Amino acid sequence: MLALEIKNVNKKYEHFDLKDVSFQLEKGYIMGFIGANGAGKTTTIKSILNLTRMDSGKISILGKEMANHELQLKQEIGFAFGDINFYTRSKIKTLTNVIKTFYHNWNDEIYYNYLKRFNLNEGKKISELSTGMKVKYSLAIALSHGAKLLILDEPTSGLDPVARDDLLDIFQELVEYGEISILFSTHITSDLEKCADYITYIDNGQIINSAEKEQFIDTYRLLNGKEDQLNAIKDRLIAYKKNSFGFTGLIHTRDFDPSWDIRSTLPNLEEIMIYFSKKEDQYV
Repeated sequence: MLALEIKNVNKKYEHFDLKDVSFQLEKGYIMGFIGANGAGKTTTIKSILNLTRMDSGKISILGKEMANHELQLKQEIGFAFGDINFYTRSKIKTLTNVIKTFYHNWNDEIYYNYLKRFNLNEGKKISELSTGMKVKYSLAIALSHGAKLLILDEPTSGLDPVARDDLLDIFQELVEYGEISILFSTHITSDLEKCADYITYIDNGQIINSAEKEQFIDTYRLLNGKEDQLNAIKDRLIAYKKNSFGFTGLIHTRDFDPSWDIRSTLPNLEEIMIYFSKKEDQYV
């Protein structure tokens, strides 16, 4: 079963368009959702949650269309983000007592187990929590009402490496038994290289690629060549940078010819994003 299916979603703003966005997430996996600031990640997430009305398209969660089953499906969705900006003077216990009234399947036993595991003191105020603790609190809330789809928007932003690694371990444990699925939006691509099963890349409102992580990376090659080799192949490159040794450029694997005698390596996710951003600068 698909945890999430997005088909041909369009949303037009004055200075930005979401254009035919389509991708799907299978149940029990983690999908990294990447793109530069302003690329369309937040608009897509708001469309999934029906917080913004799309102009056209269809969004289905656990096999049901969001437009027709919103109230039911929002019982199945958990949302965690890098900060909590509401009721910051309230204690955890006070905020939880308000939140849990909205969920039919709330389970206090599960909730207190997660508080214990995450070392959360329900007597603390939200404003007293670190960024990492706020994310863990959001996760505790989501998991205590039986959420099957977790949507995480920049959950590791601002965390130190140890706290980030701890959260990534938790995410992987959550999907281990195949019941929970995670859409993980972030600009920290190294986190996704550790934990994601799939990668979806959005750029300027359009999906560039959506695939299993290794397959996604294998779609591209990073070339390092001499300056006199650049003119012969630059029309095939997605983008390139000149340097003192010659050039470095990103190319689709299908367009790379091994007979060129140019060194090629697999790029990482960050390099793929960087060179796609340079594509707009070089070919406008």
